[in-house]
Amino acid sequence: MGVVDDALAALREPDRGCLQHMVGVARSLAPDATEGMSYGMPALKLDGKPLFAVAVAATHLSIFPFSGNVVEAVADRLEGFSLSKGTIRFSAGHPVPEAVVKDIVRLRIAEIRK
Repeated sequence: MGVVDDALAALREPDRGCLQHMVGVARSLAPDATEGMSYGMPALKLDGKPLFAVAVAATHLSIFPFSGNVVEAVADRLEGFSLSKGTIRFSAGHPVPEAVVKDIVRLRIAEIRK
């Protein structure tokens, strides 16, 4: 197991399952991504650059696409979610829709590989 898998394995349900699913979506779109650390978080990396990370806080879960432009590009599809420049906050009971996660990963891949 790598740092992302290890971090997820330490979580309790339903948070673990929710975040594992999102990481699985990212891996399916970037099968050559590697696991590593970025900004102190376990993250998937592509071509040595941070691609996608997930995290747990006391009151929410987060995904980090490491790009304000990516968050801005999908913001209109995330009504009711808490957003900041590079973060999307949610709960296991109200996760980011899979279609949006896929678009986030695709957009970030495009940024990395431009």
